[in-house]
Amino acid sequence: MKIVVIGGSGLIGKKLVPILQQRGHEAVVASRSSGVDALTGAGLAAAMAGADVVVDVSNSPSWEDAAVMAFFDTSTRNLLAAEKAAGVRHHVALSVAGADRLPDSGYMRAKVNQEKLIAAGGVPYTVVRATQFFEFLGGIAGPGGDDLRLPTAPMQPIAAEDVADGMADAAIAPPLNAIVDLAGPESLSIAEFVGRFLAASGDKRSVVADPQATYFGAALDAQGLNPGANPRLGPTRFEEWAARAGLKG
Repeated sequence: MKIVVIGGSGLIGKKLVPILQQRGHEAVVASRSSGVDALTGAGLAAAMAGADVVVDVSNSPSWEDAAVMAFFDTSTRNLLAAEKAAGVRHHVALSVAGADRLPDSGYMRAKVNQEKLIAAGGVPYTVVRATQFFEFLGGIAGPGGDDLRLPTAPMQPIAAEDVADGMADAAIAPPLNAIVDLAGPESLSIAEFVGRFLAASGDKRSVVADPQATYFGAALDAQGLNPGANPRLGPTRFEEWAARAGLKG
């Protein structure tokens, strides 16, 4: 199959394209660096020609509320229109586990809007909601400085390589016309997971577990950042990922 990967030069895209190629498919990198811009529509028609599947793993360059909503809304509409014109048979998109439970977050509102556009877009689809990546734990901690106060709500993070593998499986399978969840193998509090990352990174800051702490300004319920029911689980545990990433504590 010809599979076009939107955002193919990003974190997940760089891992996804070789997986698809190793499985015998024609995987095409479609990103601004390759002349394809989903936001403006530039290069989309040429990229879609002869495509069977489109996988969207692109991300907004800005997390400001209005900008991120505009990015996902416009790019998704452009993609779906180009796919329908080209006869693409399956649209696969990467979203975020629990996005609909975090209405305080502008980013999550944008992802929910993207999911709704896809469901109503007329192209058979699969939406994969992944939990936070191990690679993003440092972003939750933020730059060095004061000790951290983080939520006691749970998270179940996953290695980016396992996300790419799950996206590849979704791309080559028939469309589900549904949302599926993808998560790591273990669930701990956000405070504990970030604390483990800091320790593995040699960061001496301490973490205070606070039930009232927010996640980038968003209040969390008891399910926190965990996936929904019956998620697919990636195999990589944090310690294995940290060792591969060269974190030595």
